[in-house]
Amino acid sequence: MDEGKEKKELLQRAQQLCSVREYCVSDIISLLTRWGASDETTKNEIIDKLKEDKFIDEARYCSAFARDHFRYNQWGRLKITMALKAKKIPDADISTGLETIDGDEYLDLLRKIIVTQQKKIKAKNRFDMKGKLLRHALGKGFESHLVYDVINSLFRD
Repeated sequence: MDEGKEKKELLQRAQQLCSVREYCVSDIISLLTRWGASDETTKNEIIDKLKEDKFIDEARYCSAFARDHFRYNQWGRLKITMALKAKKIPDADISTGLETIDGDEYLDLLRKIIVTQQKKIKAKNRFDMKGKLLRHALGKGFESHLVYDVINSLFRD
């Protein structure tokens, strides 16, 4: 198969995938490599064409990723940020994506996660309970100052 025909087939395959759901540049590069595109120039030309035709948009991807991982996986901003950085997405696009998360909805989810977890765990005392709740919420990627505020509001006398 000649190089031009191979590039065209890879582009069509990538376009087909990108038309179904959002992908970022690093995802598409990984797919192209798996599909047998070893030449960096070919990969870059395909990525450029996908960007030009609006099949790939990093800001749009970040918004969808942040919204979905917040709502369905119940991830906090920190965990979402780290996942997006692992995909080599620019900080500006990450910030844009995180802005799609509503602040009130974010705090409501954090409260819900902590209250739900509180019902599930056993603790020796209040201090132990607070520590377990803190670790759980931090593991979900929520900011420590918000977690402290929510936990302290639940344990006020």
